[in-house]
Amino acid sequence: MTDVSPRTARTRASLVAAGFELLAERPIDAIPIDDLVAKAGVAKGSFFNHFKDKSDFAAAIATEVRLELEALVAKANETVSDPVERIAGGMRVCLEFAITQPKRSTALLRSMGAPTLQEHPLNDGLRADIEAAASRNLIRSEAERLGVLYWLGLCQVLMQDALIGRIPLREADERLSDMLVLGLTGLGVPAKRAGSIAKKLSVGSQKTS
Repeated sequence: MTDVSPRTARTRASLVAAGFELLAERPIDAIPIDDLVAKAGVAKGSFFNHFKDKSDFAAAIATEVRLELEALVAKANETVSDPVERIAGGMRVCLEFAITQPKRSTALLRSMGAPTLQEHPLNDGLRADIEAAASRNLIRSEAERLGVLYWLGLCQVLMQDALIGRIPLREADERLSDMLVLGLTGLGVPAKRAGSIAKKLSVGSQKTS
């Protein structure tokens, strides 16, 4: 592995930080590279020393936030063994992240690409939970093939809704509950159990740290 100099690391960090600021205002296609380097305070050539193009840059932004989100989901689920509850818990974390970290959440949603693919490594945790739930007949068999994309899509919609509405935590429970029931029953979870899980995962009664 090639060692990265402190200066190189600082330049990349400055570009990424600038990306978060600009993506909070507009989508990646509307951000010229000149604006990125000006915001970061680096030479234009520095951008291409770190990223092939804007798509590669957007993927790096999305990956950084997804890694952060995955760590929060793992922490929230560390004492949870039931795969269906783990799947549901991930959605709760996504909603809370959108409410408490709007700038990073907006940057994520505006730069999503490869991380939404079924087999992307960032989806290993969700995929494992869906496979475990399917193997125990807790969800319908079709979910094993498309469940990752389905669940990621629902989480993105819920996060976008939170960002647009700027809803506070105390008002988020109803939306989370509705989406969990809708999503879990779509996976094949019985409605009564889906409602029970939704009630248990009240945003206002839990805290992601």
